[in-house]
Amino acid sequence: MAGSFYLIRCPDCENEQVVFGKASSEVACAVCGHVLARPTGGEADFQGEVEEVVERRSENPEETIEA
Repeated sequence: MAGSFYLIRCPDCENEQVVFGKASSEVACAVCGHVLARPTGGEADFQGEVEEVVERRSENPEETIEA
């Protein structure tokens, strides 16, 4: 179960927060409580702006991923 971590900017308060791309529960902004990610059974549905991929992870630990 590989997944990536994303830096999401909250549309309400502009707070930036790191969120796992395959979140299995809703992720709320730590500052204002706005929902930033909703689970979909795969990749999460992000409600804020994705600023960058913080860490990209692979299914195969020996595989090299270039950003």
